[in-house]
Amino acid sequence: MQTEPNTKDWKIFQGDGSQHGGLLHLPDPPPWRFSRAPLPLELPQSLDIHGDAPRAAPFLPSRPMILAVNTALYLRRPLLITGKPGTGKSTLIYKVAHELKLGPVIRWPISSRSTVRGGIYEYDAVGRLQAGRNTEPPVEQYLKLGPLGTALMAKTWPHPLLIDEIDKSDLDFANDLLNVIEEGEYEIPELRRLGIQNPVVTDYFGNKVVIPDGRIQSGQFPFVIMTSNAEREFPPPFLRRCIRLKIDPPQRADLERIINSHLKHYAGVMNTTEIGGLLGTFETKLSENQDISTDQLLNAVFLTVAMCDSERSFDDQEIADLRETLLKQLSGPGA
Repeated sequence: MQTEPNTKDWKIFQGDGSQHGGLLHLPDPPPWRFSRAPLPLELPQSLDIHGDAPRAAPFLPSRPMILAVNTALYLRRPLLITGKPGTGKSTLIYKVAHELKLGPVIRWPISSRSTVRGGIYEYDAVGRLQAGRNTEPPVEQYLKLGPLGTALMAKTWPHPLLIDEIDKSDLDFANDLLNVIEEGEYEIPELRRLGIQNPVVTDYFGNKVVIPDGRIQSGQFPFVIMTSNAEREFPPPFLRRCIRLKIDPPQRADLERIINSHLKHYAGVMNTTEIGGLLGTFETKLSENQDISTDQLLNAVFLTVAMCDSERSFDDQEIADLRETLLKQLSGPGA
Protein backbone atom coordinates (compact mmCIF):
# COMPACT_ATOMS: atom_id res chain seq x y z
CA MET A 1 0.00 0.00 0.00
CA GLN A 2 1.29 3.43 -0.96
CA THR A 3 0.38 6.32 1.33
CA GLU A 4 1.66 9.79 2.04
CA PRO A 5 2.74 10.67 5.57
CA ASN A 6 0.86 13.20 7.66
CA THR A 7 2.67 16.44 6.78
CA LYS A 8 1.89 17.82 10.25
CA ASP A 9 3.60 14.90 11.96
CA TRP A 10 7.35 15.37 12.40
CA LYS A 11 8.00 11.62 12.11
CA ILE A 12 9.37 10.46 8.77
CA PHE A 13 9.22 6.80 9.81
CA GLN A 14 5.75 5.87 11.08
CA GLY A 15 6.38 2.18 11.74
CA ASP A 16 3.08 1.03 10.25
CA GLY A 17 4.69 -0.61 7.23
CA SER A 18 2.96 1.51 4.59
CA GLN A 19 5.39 2.67 1.93
CA HIS A 20 5.47 6.37 1.20
CA GLY A 21 7.70 9.17 0.02
CA GLY A 22 8.25 10.51 3.51
CA LEU A 23 12.02 10.55 3.20
CA LEU A 24 11.70 13.25 0.55
CA HIS A 25 10.30 15.50 3.30
CA LEU A 26 13.41 15.06 5.44
CA PRO A 27 14.97 18.47 6.13
CA ASP A 28 18.65 19.27 5.69
CA PRO A 29 21.01 17.90 8.36
CA PRO A 30 22.30 20.09 11.20
CA PRO A 31 24.85 22.58 9.86
CA TRP A 32 27.68 20.99 11.86
CA ARG A 33 26.96 17.47 10.61
CA PHE A 34 28.75 17.63 7.24
CA SER A 35 31.81 19.51 6.04
CA ARG A 36 30.06 19.79 2.67
CA ALA A 37 26.44 20.13 1.61
CA PRO A 38 24.69 16.82 0.87
CA LEU A 39 23.22 16.27 -2.57
CA PRO A 40 19.44 16.66 -3.04
CA LEU A 41 17.37 13.57 -2.23
CA GLU A 42 16.07 11.73 -5.28
CA LEU A 43 14.58 8.21 -5.31
CA PRO A 44 16.31 6.04 -7.97
CA GLN A 45 13.83 4.52 -10.42
CA SER A 46 15.63 1.17 -10.58
CA LEU A 47 15.81 0.58 -6.81
CA ASP A 48 14.32 -2.66 -5.44
CA ILE A 49 11.95 -1.37 -2.76
CA HIS A 50 9.97 -4.58 -2.16
CA GLY A 51 12.61 -7.26 -1.63
CA ASP A 52 12.59 -7.11 2.18
CA ALA A 53 8.79 -6.89 2.49
CA PRO A 54 8.23 -10.45 3.85
CA ARG A 55 10.72 -9.88 6.65
CA ALA A 56 9.54 -6.35 7.39
CA ALA A 57 5.77 -6.86 7.35
CA PRO A 58 5.19 -8.78 10.62
CA PHE A 59 7.62 -6.73 12.70
CA LEU A 60 5.95 -4.28 15.09
CA PRO A 61 8.31 -1.51 16.19
CA SER A 62 7.71 -0.06 19.64
CA ARG A 63 7.17 3.64 20.27
CA PRO A 64 10.77 4.07 21.58
CA MET A 65 12.04 2.40 18.39
CA ILE A 66 10.01 4.75 16.18
CA LEU A 67 11.22 7.83 18.06
CA ALA A 68 14.85 6.66 17.96
CA VAL A 69 14.71 5.94 14.22
CA ASN A 70 13.32 9.38 13.45
CA THR A 71 15.90 11.04 15.67
CA ALA A 72 18.66 9.23 13.80
CA LEU A 73 17.15 10.23 10.45
CA TYR A 74 16.92 13.92 11.33
CA LEU A 75 20.39 14.14 12.87
CA ARG A 76 22.07 11.78 10.36
CA ARG A 77 23.51 9.76 13.23
CA PRO A 78 23.90 5.98 13.53
CA LEU A 79 21.42 4.25 15.82
CA LEU A 80 22.98 1.94 18.42
CA ILE A 81 20.48 -0.64 19.71
CA THR A 82 21.34 -2.69 22.77
CA GLY A 83 19.34 -5.66 24.00
CA LYS A 84 19.17 -9.40 24.36
CA PRO A 85 19.23 -11.64 21.28
CA GLY A 86 15.86 -12.17 19.66
CA THR A 87 14.35 -8.79 20.60
CA GLY A 88 14.15 -7.41 17.07
CA LYS A 89 17.33 -5.32 17.06
CA SER A 90 18.36 -6.49 13.59
CA THR A 91 14.85 -6.68 12.15
CA LEU A 92 14.06 -3.01 12.75
CA ILE A 93 16.21 -1.83 9.86
CA TYR A 94 14.27 -4.03 7.42
CA LYS A 95 11.07 -2.31 8.53
CA VAL A 96 12.63 1.12 8.04
CA ALA A 97 14.17 0.21 4.69
CA HIS A 98 10.87 -1.13 3.36
CA GLU A 99 8.68 1.73 4.59
CA LEU A 100 11.03 4.50 3.43
CA LYS A 101 11.98 2.75 0.17
CA LEU A 102 15.69 2.64 1.01
CA GLY A 103 16.34 -0.50 -1.00
CA PRO A 104 18.03 -3.74 0.10
CA VAL A 105 19.63 -3.78 3.54
CA ILE A 106 23.42 -4.06 3.51
CA ARG A 107 24.37 -6.36 6.39
CA TRP A 108 27.83 -6.32 7.95
CA PRO A 109 28.23 -9.02 10.64
CA ILE A 110 31.04 -8.08 13.04
CA SER A 111 33.60 -10.41 14.62
CA SER A 112 36.80 -9.90 16.60
CA ARG A 113 38.71 -9.95 13.28
CA SER A 114 36.63 -7.24 11.60
CA THR A 115 38.37 -4.05 10.55
CA VAL A 116 37.00 -0.77 9.26
CA ARG A 117 39.16 -1.02 6.16
CA GLY A 118 37.78 -4.52 5.51
CA GLY A 119 34.27 -3.08 5.73
CA ILE A 120 35.17 -0.42 3.17
CA TYR A 121 37.02 -2.53 0.63
CA GLU A 122 38.98 -5.72 0.08
CA TYR A 123 41.99 -5.94 -2.18
CA ASP A 124 43.17 -9.34 -3.38
CA ALA A 125 46.86 -8.53 -3.80
CA VAL A 126 47.88 -12.20 -3.80
CA GLY A 127 45.39 -13.07 -6.52
CA ARG A 128 46.61 -10.19 -8.66
CA LEU A 129 50.24 -11.22 -8.13
CA GLN A 130 49.52 -14.82 -9.14
CA ALA A 131 47.58 -13.71 -12.21
CA GLY A 132 50.26 -11.26 -13.28
CA ARG A 133 53.29 -13.48 -13.79
CA ASN A 134 53.61 -12.34 -17.38
CA THR A 135 51.33 -9.31 -17.33
CA GLU A 136 50.21 -6.64 -14.89
CA PRO A 137 46.43 -7.05 -14.34
CA PRO A 138 44.46 -3.89 -13.51
CA VAL A 139 44.31 -3.26 -9.77
CA GLU A 140 40.63 -2.36 -9.87
CA GLN A 141 39.75 -5.86 -11.07
CA TYR A 142 40.97 -7.25 -7.74
CA LEU A 143 39.37 -4.65 -5.51
CA LYS A 144 35.82 -4.92 -4.17
CA LEU A 145 33.86 -2.56 -1.96
CA GLY A 146 32.59 -3.98 1.32
CA PRO A 147 29.34 -3.19 3.17
CA LEU A 148 30.51 0.14 4.58
CA GLY A 149 32.18 1.23 1.35
CA THR A 150 29.02 0.47 -0.63
CA ALA A 151 26.84 2.34 1.89
CA LEU A 152 29.09 5.40 1.63
CA MET A 153 28.81 5.43 -2.17
CA ALA A 154 25.19 6.66 -2.02
CA LYS A 155 24.80 9.95 -3.86
CA THR A 156 21.13 10.99 -3.95
CA TRP A 157 19.41 8.28 -1.86
CA PRO A 158 20.71 6.73 1.38
CA HIS A 159 21.56 3.06 1.74
CA PRO A 160 20.41 1.11 4.83
CA LEU A 161 23.42 -0.40 6.64
CA LEU A 162 23.13 -2.97 9.44
CA ILE A 163 26.31 -3.32 11.50
CA ASP A 164 25.41 -6.44 13.45
CA GLU A 165 26.83 -7.28 16.90
CA ILE A 166 29.36 -4.46 17.01
CA ASP A 167 30.24 -5.42 20.59
CA LYS A 168 32.17 -8.39 19.18
CA SER A 169 34.75 -6.05 17.63
CA ASP A 170 38.12 -5.10 19.10
CA LEU A 171 38.61 -2.00 21.25
CA ASP A 172 39.65 0.41 18.45
CA PHE A 173 36.99 -0.61 15.95
CA ALA A 174 34.12 1.57 17.21
CA ASN A 175 35.98 4.88 17.14
CA ASP A 176 37.69 4.07 13.82
CA LEU A 177 34.28 3.30 12.34
CA LEU A 178 32.63 6.52 13.42
CA ASN A 179 35.59 8.58 12.24
CA VAL A 180 34.92 7.30 8.73
CA ILE A 181 31.15 7.76 9.01
CA GLU A 182 31.61 11.28 10.41
CA GLU A 183 33.72 12.32 7.45
CA GLY A 184 31.63 10.43 4.90
CA GLU A 185 34.68 9.78 2.76
CA TYR A 186 37.65 7.46 2.47
CA GLU A 187 40.71 7.33 0.25
CA ILE A 188 41.67 3.97 -1.25
CA PRO A 189 45.49 4.11 -1.65
CA GLU A 190 45.65 1.30 -4.23
CA LEU A 191 43.36 3.29 -6.53
CA ARG A 192 44.92 6.69 -5.81
CA ARG A 193 48.32 5.41 -6.87
CA LEU A 194 46.95 4.40 -10.26
CA GLY A 195 46.39 7.99 -11.27
CA ILE A 196 43.24 6.94 -13.14
CA GLN A 197 40.57 9.60 -12.95
CA ASN A 198 37.54 7.27 -12.79
CA PRO A 199 38.50 3.71 -11.82
CA VAL A 200 35.62 1.21 -11.87
CA VAL A 201 35.26 -1.43 -9.13
CA THR A 202 32.61 -3.87 -7.90
CA ASP A 203 30.41 -3.01 -4.92
CA TYR A 204 28.74 -5.18 -2.25
CA PHE A 205 25.84 -6.00 -4.60
CA GLY A 206 28.10 -6.94 -7.51
CA ASN A 207 27.41 -3.71 -9.39
CA LYS A 208 30.10 -1.71 -11.16
CA VAL A 209 30.69 1.70 -9.57
CA VAL A 210 33.02 4.58 -10.34
CA ILE A 211 35.29 5.94 -7.60
CA PRO A 212 36.58 9.31 -8.85
CA ASP A 213 40.28 9.75 -8.14
CA GLY A 214 40.20 6.70 -5.86
CA ARG A 215 38.25 8.52 -3.14
CA ILE A 216 34.86 7.44 -1.82
CA GLN A 217 32.82 10.55 -1.06
CA SER A 218 29.29 10.09 0.22
CA GLY A 219 26.49 12.29 -1.06
CA GLN A 220 23.99 10.98 1.51
CA PHE A 221 24.53 9.76 5.05
CA PRO A 222 23.54 6.07 5.14
CA PHE A 223 20.83 5.01 7.56
CA VAL A 224 22.91 2.96 10.00
CA ILE A 225 21.71 0.63 12.73
CA MET A 226 24.36 -0.95 14.95
CA THR A 227 23.29 -3.78 17.25
CA SER A 228 24.90 -4.83 20.52
CA ASN A 229 24.19 -7.67 22.92
CA ALA A 230 25.83 -5.61 25.70
CA GLU A 231 28.83 -7.91 25.91
CA ARG A 232 31.10 -4.91 26.55
CA GLU A 233 31.02 -1.17 27.08
CA PHE A 234 31.85 1.45 24.45
CA PRO A 235 33.98 4.59 24.95
CA PRO A 236 32.15 7.90 25.56
CA PRO A 237 33.37 9.52 22.28
CA PHE A 238 31.68 6.70 20.39
CA LEU A 239 28.45 6.88 22.39
CA ARG A 240 28.34 10.66 22.01
CA ARG A 241 28.05 10.31 18.25
CA CYS A 242 25.29 7.71 18.31
CA ILE A 243 21.57 7.74 19.00
CA ARG A 244 21.19 5.08 21.69
CA LEU A 245 18.27 2.78 22.36
CA LYS A 246 18.06 0.00 24.91
CA ILE A 247 15.39 -2.63 24.27
CA ASP A 248 13.85 -3.91 27.50
CA PRO A 249 12.20 -7.35 27.77
CA PRO A 250 8.69 -7.19 26.23
CA GLN A 251 5.59 -7.10 28.42
CA ARG A 252 2.73 -9.57 28.01
CA ALA A 253 0.70 -7.26 25.76
CA ASP A 254 3.78 -6.80 23.56
CA LEU A 255 4.29 -10.56 23.34
CA GLU A 256 0.66 -11.11 22.36
CA ARG A 257 0.96 -8.53 19.58
CA ILE A 258 4.19 -10.12 18.36
CA ILE A 259 2.62 -13.58 18.23
CA ASN A 260 -0.50 -12.30 16.46
CA SER A 261 1.56 -10.37 13.92
CA HIS A 262 3.97 -13.16 13.04
CA LEU A 263 1.46 -16.02 13.13
CA LYS A 264 -1.73 -14.34 11.93
CA HIS A 265 -1.92 -16.89 9.10
CA TYR A 266 -2.64 -19.55 11.75
CA ALA A 267 -5.09 -17.48 13.82
CA GLY A 268 -8.00 -19.79 13.01
CA VAL A 269 -6.34 -22.93 14.37
CA MET A 270 -4.38 -21.67 17.36
CA ASN A 271 -5.57 -22.51 20.86
CA THR A 272 -5.51 -19.34 22.98
CA THR A 273 -5.33 -21.36 26.20
CA GLU A 274 -2.18 -23.11 24.99
CA ILE A 275 -0.65 -19.78 23.98
CA GLY A 276 -1.53 -18.34 27.38
CA GLY A 277 0.30 -21.20 29.06
CA LEU A 278 3.42 -20.62 26.97
CA LEU A 279 3.29 -16.91 27.71
CA GLY A 280 3.08 -17.67 31.40
CA THR A 281 6.09 -19.99 31.23
CA PHE A 282 8.05 -17.40 29.27
CA GLU A 283 7.20 -14.62 31.73
CA THR A 284 8.21 -16.81 34.66
CA LYS A 285 11.59 -17.47 33.12
CA LEU A 286 12.08 -13.75 32.51
CA SER A 287 11.15 -12.94 36.12
CA GLU A 288 13.79 -15.46 37.25
CA ASN A 289 16.36 -13.59 35.12
CA GLN A 290 16.84 -16.57 32.85
CA ASP A 291 18.50 -15.80 29.52
CA ILE A 292 15.69 -16.41 27.04
CA SER A 293 14.59 -14.59 23.88
CA THR A 294 11.33 -13.68 22.19
CA ASP A 295 12.08 -15.71 19.08
CA GLN A 296 12.26 -18.84 21.27
CA LEU A 297 8.68 -18.14 22.34
CA LEU A 298 7.66 -17.70 18.69
CA ASN A 299 9.29 -21.03 17.82
CA ALA A 300 7.43 -22.78 20.63
CA VAL A 301 4.06 -21.27 19.66
CA PHE A 302 4.59 -22.09 15.99
CA LEU A 303 5.64 -25.71 16.44
CA THR A 304 3.50 -26.77 19.40
CA VAL A 305 0.34 -24.68 18.85
CA ALA A 306 0.04 -23.47 15.25
CA MET A 307 1.17 -26.83 13.84
CA CYS A 308 -1.29 -28.84 15.94
CA ASP A 309 -3.98 -28.98 13.27
CA SER A 310 -6.05 -31.75 11.74
CA GLU A 311 -3.15 -32.96 9.59
CA ARG A 312 -0.59 -33.35 12.40
CA SER A 313 -0.79 -34.86 15.84
CA PHE A 314 1.53 -34.70 18.85
CA ASP A 315 1.12 -36.65 22.03
CA ASP A 316 1.20 -34.78 25.34
CA GLN A 317 4.72 -35.87 26.22
CA GLU A 318 6.05 -34.78 22.84
CA ILE A 319 4.47 -31.35 23.32
CA ALA A 320 5.99 -31.03 26.79
CA ASP A 321 9.44 -32.14 25.61
CA LEU A 322 9.40 -29.82 22.61
CA ARG A 323 8.43 -26.83 24.72
CA GLU A 324 11.10 -27.59 27.29
CA THR A 325 13.72 -27.78 24.54
CA LEU A 326 12.55 -24.64 22.73
CA LEU A 327 12.28 -22.53 25.88
CA LYS A 328 15.60 -23.60 27.38
CA GLN A 329 17.67 -20.68 28.63
CA LEU A 330 20.57 -19.58 26.44
CA SER A 331 23.27 -19.31 29.08
CA GLY A 332 23.95 -20.29 32.67
CA PRO A 333 23.65 -23.65 34.47
CA GLY A 334 20.38 -24.59 32.77
CA ALA A 335 21.53 -23.95 29.22
